Amino acid sequence: MKSDFFHFGPLLFKTIVDEETVNQVGKLCNKNENSKYHESLAAHIEEEYQINFLKLEKILEGYLEEYKKFHLSFYGENTNFYMSSAWVNFMKRDEFNPVHVHWDCDLAGVLYLSVPNEIKEENKNYFKSVNKSAGPGQIKFIVNTPTPGFISERDFLPNRGDLFIFPSKLMHTVAPFKSNVERISVAFNIKNKEFK
Repeated sequence: MKSDFFHFGPLLFKTIVDEETVNQVGKLCNKNENSKYHESLAAHIEEEYQINFLKLEKILEGYLEEYKKFHLSFYGENTNFYMSSAWVNFMKRDEFNPVHVHWDCDLAGVLYLSVPNEIKEENKNYFKSVNKSAGPGQIKFIVNTPTPGFISERDFLPNRGDLFIFPSKLMHTVAPFKSNVERISVAFNIKNKEFK
């Protein structure tokens, strides 16, 4: 008997960034009032600041190259891209990111610098409702095909060092949490050089 398994849908890449690299990225992130980015983004997060995307791209170079290998394996084609913007999110209690996509790029990514244990504890006690909403502080990816037999949603409770890269038009959202803590993530946009 010969069976096949077909990749179908978008590539959602996840890896774990080593601690030294996470610390290097953390050094790019601060609450500089001159770099406020909140009004340019979809999130309901008060403290969002632009960071140096050229430095971020250099720090994450090895992980971006790893993504390219998965891209080739998944789609059967090479990709050549550059980072076009990056920002840090200092997410606090009751803040959230509504369902959205990134329009002005081809890929998007997020790296988690801090996910406090209080958020993980909230998730242990979270009752997942009928509508399958993501738990506190979780990121959810959504393919717009709510059809029986399709897996159209996938949510993750991230950890420090988790890195996701995905097509920029893949819908995603971040659920609020109730703990008085700060969840820190770095988001970035990537464009294909062919379309530069």
